[in-house]
Amino acid sequence: MKKITTFALLLLMASMTFTGCISDKHIIYLQGADTVYAVPQAIAQAFELKIQSDDQLAISVSSKDPELIAPFNNNTLIGSGGGERTGTYSSQSNTTSGVTYFTVDKNGEIAFPIFGQLKVAGKTTREVSLMIQDMLRNGTNEHEASIKDAIVNTKIMSFKVTILGDVKNPGVQTFTGERLTLLEAIGRAGDLNSSGKRAPVLIIREENGQRTTYEVDLRDQASVFNSPAYYLQQNDVVYVSPNKSVRVKGSTAYTLLGVGSTLLGMVISLTTLVITLTRL
Repeated sequence: MKKITTFALLLLMASMTFTGCISDKHIIYLQGADTVYAVPQAIAQAFELKIQSDDQLAISVSSKDPELIAPFNNNTLIGSGGGERTGTYSSQSNTTSGVTYFTVDKNGEIAFPIFGQLKVAGKTTREVSLMIQDMLRNGTNEHEASIKDAIVNTKIMSFKVTILGDVKNPGVQTFTGERLTLLEAIGRAGDLNSSGKRAPVLIIREENGQRTTYEVDLRDQASVFNSPAYYLQQNDVVYVSPNKSVRVKGSTAYTLLGVGSTLLGMVISLTTLVITLTRL
């Protein structure tokens, strides 16, 4: 009888260990990444955020001659001190510059001084800077003198993404910068709740007049890092669905009931096994 009891306890411990392994496999992020990236690898994706309608751009035009760039800095400017000023310039290293804000309209254009409507949607900020800089330096507009030393910098002031579902802090996130990853956005939302499904996480994206969805398995490093949605874009929506235990009313009770049922099933199975072995 003692041997049987010992065998039953060992079997119980093995069952609990197996259950724990299964649980870890379902919740650990980026499984296998420690092996895959043990040797550093080049990042395959060369990501640059593309400008979209409703983006707010800050475009600065710099030159040593303040009179030449005056027409391009006729809106609200931000000086080097960080405070907002109107109709003024900031100087650094004998270079006069100003920052003007532009909102990209529904046609993907901005109304730029002197040059009129400029198509910027679908371009990167670097491409927009080079386009305007080239126009200024080459005197594209015949009524304006060229600005040979013109330097243009363009920046997307901010963009927003929405994190919904089974995360600690769902809501809209406003991000300053041009590079936001899916993992960073989830981190900003306080991470998934324990009941949140690691797969699939749904990303909804609208671009070029179309709506596209992507699914990512947070447990699979390849699914995360190789996904087109790894780098988030303006107005992306990330949705984390709950597991079955919280899809119904009274989720806490159902979760406890599920755990209790599992444990009870294990006890019954072990009891049955012990009784069977005792009769042998």
